[in-house]
Amino acid sequence: MRILGIDPGYAIVGYGVLDYDGRNFAVKGYGAITTTPDMQFDERLGVIFNDMNELIEMYKPDAISLEKLYFNTNHTTAIDVAQARGVILLSANKHDLKIYEYTPLQVKNSVVGYGRAEKKQVQEMTRSMLKLKEIPKPDDAADALALAITHGHYASSRVFGLN
Repeated sequence: MRILGIDPGYAIVGYGVLDYDGRNFAVKGYGAITTTPDMQFDERLGVIFNDMNELIEMYKPDAISLEKLYFNTNHTTAIDVAQARGVILLSANKHDLKIYEYTPLQVKNSVVGYGRAEKKQVQEMTRSMLKLKEIPKPDDAADALALAITHGHYASSRVFGLN
């Protein structure tokens, strides 16, 4: 199974692509889609949409693992991130891909085994599990790889009935 993990945002969208055979992960690629503050917001969304389409066409994933949106304080940022998530979801839908959403708690439990793990712990475990020399940069790419790992674990469990 090929999984495209996505850490959504509107300035940086982290992505990570993993193959998972039920036992082992193989890294196929990771990085970030970036936009700049000097761009009009609709332009930024267009870049995200177009780059997502290119990623999907290049890697041909079986599923997309996406972080669930949650915000406690900054509602303006939440709305902008939600719009970016919308174009990500649209791109996935355009390619008939299944989308699986996970909370930060689920990612931390899946990767570290502890729901209150620190971000650095998740990144270090992601590096270790994927046998990488360094934690992927930017941080958003490491987060996206952790989301892909999470989907691999959930999809191969009895929760999804794929065992």
